[in-house]
Amino acid sequence: MSWQTELTARLGIDHPIIQAPMAGGTTTPALVAAVSNAGALGSIGAGYMAPDDLATAIAETSRATDKPFAVNLFIPQPFQVNEDRIEQANARLDAFRDELGLERPAAPARYAPDFDAQFDAVLNAGVAVFSSTFGALDRPRIQALQGRGTCVVGTATTVAEARALAADGVDMIVAQGSDAGGHRGTFIASAEQSMIGTLSLVPQIADAVDVPVIASGGVMDGRGMAACRMLGAAGVQMGSAFLTCTESGAKPAHKKALLEAGDRPTAVTRAFSGKAARGLNNRFIEEMAPIEASLPDYPVHNAWTKDIRATAGQADRDAFMSLWAGQAAGLARSMAAAELVDTLMREYDACVRG
Repeated sequence: MSWQTELTARLGIDHPIIQAPMAGGTTTPALVAAVSNAGALGSIGAGYMAPDDLATAIAETSRATDKPFAVNLFIPQPFQVNEDRIEQANARLDAFRDELGLERPAAPARYAPDFDAQFDAVLNAGVAVFSSTFGALDRPRIQALQGRGTCVVGTATTVAEARALAADGVDMIVAQGSDAGGHRGTFIASAEQSMIGTLSLVPQIADAVDVPVIASGGVMDGRGMAACRMLGAAGVQMGSAFLTCTESGAKPAHKKALLEAGDRPTAVTRAFSGKAARGLNNRFIEEMAPIEASLPDYPVHNAWTKDIRATAGQADRDAFMSLWAGQAAGLARSMAAAELVDTLMREYDACVRG
């Protein structure tokens, strides 16, 4: 038995499974290619990549697979560089730096990559799928991608966002439930007003738009896939499930925390980046909580915590790491990406037959 949908037909893949485009080094070319070679859709999380690095990642992935894969970018949003907020945050961050043997770094030359140059790298590469989060890609760029045969996918956390994306002409929509790990893709209302669970969000978006809907958030096995299909999804996007794969670039301490998560709680926090994101609760989140409401905007705060996160990851100090994870993290498994795709489809088939 298989699950063939408009998504699989449009993308030319065997299974309606998308490996979520997790930025920050997790989605290595090896992981993306392995997922695509297994018949699903691998995704490069390129939100933080410099344009030249992105072009290199696309080229490396293309050498490792002749199957379709996606590239994801963050839609830039307005932000302010508030020096008072930066200083207040750094006063608290310096205590963590002291524990890690770090000095406060100099102010970064820039707070985010050049989106125009990133986009041009994707457009010039002619990738099969482009996905975006944190906002809506403008119509001229959507049409430019589609003119080169690229499927354009947007991310919505509410019905209103899904309708806006559909009106702009995207080909597919990821319905990101509040269960999902990592950054919230919210761009119309506040993150707090857009915390709708996957099982509630997917059928509402499926009823509201005429493009395929991809369920994302809390899907870790074949049971979750079957449930999403019943709710009207044409496929699923899974992040936490692939974080612990052999080919994942996640730090060893991050993988270990996921595999040992059990019923460890997750939290939605702005502590690491200034933008709401879900991860395993830890000391950094708890100690930053009192000043969370006054942190600098994203991506400003994200740049100022980079030294702490990087050093903690190298030292396996998970108390200071952004351990992004969805609410079903306790179901994480360690295996190669191809084995995971095969396992998911076998579980799905057994569930549907049962």
